[in-house]
Amino acid sequence: MRTTVGIIGAGPAGLLLARLLHNAGIDSVVLESRDRAYVERRQRAGILEQGTVDVLRAAGAGERMDREGLPHDGIELRFAKRRHRVDFPALTGGRSVMVYAQTEVCKDLIALQLKEGGPLLFEAEALAVEGAETDRPRIRFRRAGAEDVLECDYVVGCDGFWGVARAAVPAGLGRTFERTYPFGWLGILADVAPSHDELVYARHDRGFALLSMRSPSVSRLYLQVPADTDAESWSDEEIWAELERRFETDDDWVLNRGPITQKSVTPMRSYVHEPMRHGRLFLAGDAAHIVPPTGAKGLNLAVGDVVTFARALAHRTGTGSDELLDAYSATCLRRVWQAERFSYDMTTLLHPAPDATPFENRLQLARLDRIASSRAAETDLAEAYTGFPIG
Repeated sequence: MRTTVGIIGAGPAGLLLARLLHNAGIDSVVLESRDRAYVERRQRAGILEQGTVDVLRAAGAGERMDREGLPHDGIELRFAKRRHRVDFPALTGGRSVMVYAQTEVCKDLIALQLKEGGPLLFEAEALAVEGAETDRPRIRFRRAGAEDVLECDYVVGCDGFWGVARAAVPAGLGRTFERTYPFGWLGILADVAPSHDELVYARHDRGFALLSMRSPSVSRLYLQVPADTDAESWSDEEIWAELERRFETDDDWVLNRGPITQKSVTPMRSYVHEPMRHGRLFLAGDAAHIVPPTGAKGLNLAVGDVVTFARALAHRTGTGSDELLDAYSATCLRRVWQAERFSYDMTTLLHPAPDATPFENRLQLARLDRIASSRAAETDLAEAYTGFPIG
């Protein structure tokens, strides 16, 4: 098999890249190790920045998102039983976010790719990327028990932290920067209407809590827990009781309870691999960077990466110049590090550390009070949350 761009991974990054390349008249092949059903039910992010929403619309993948997604014009911060709403449009010149689950983004892009795009091969396990330093890189992969080779002009690794793309960068040619946090998120899905019409980020002495949603009838909620927590060690009653404690306010707000359909624990990690390119191999999304979920940046950073690559390759096709491709890593990393900074800030703002001193806890409250009382501080949060410019 031969194509211009070999894409490893059919998550939102790989699928969107295939769509962007198709719209630019550039052929690609997507290799995905899992089957279609798994990809379409894989629960991940649910917050789309303004820029991501705009990209999906421009790519022709926004129709169902606009019909079924939940536009959000702000978030609520809770601390010391206080409630403070951050009004995104008022602080950013009209920018907002959209609640629309990654599973739904993938369903939309898969349908478009199978209808209009190039080959999308499920259950095709990428085994190795070879010849990245040459002008004819190759992806060895296995499908239906047989090995095959996809010859490309370029390879884009959208296959996550454990994928073969990042592993193909020779040791010693890259640098990694990382931080592992001593806590994680116990996340639940519950068949109950959300208790608030916007996301609620709560800082409590017992730990952080987040109220989110997947639809008008399905709530997504999280609790800060020790990193080694077993989700099944928490009973449903214990989860609801702890959520009620951490979301407590001075008014009559009430948390809606309902049947819990899923429990899981998400680790908290910050990670960046530099550079994001080796020869004709380009890393995108979790293959190059991971952020703690507090800032809602993971999926959105991946979108920024593939938009940057698609623009650069279209520029190369139209002008013959490699200028934008050569700048890919530096261009992406500027945005990546701002998102890492914001995600770290949000994480350390809202999560009491297990060994925090009373002084450090009071500093968290002072930082939150500054956001609630200063338009400049509030604007900085709103601008970052709704998204940094792509490219």
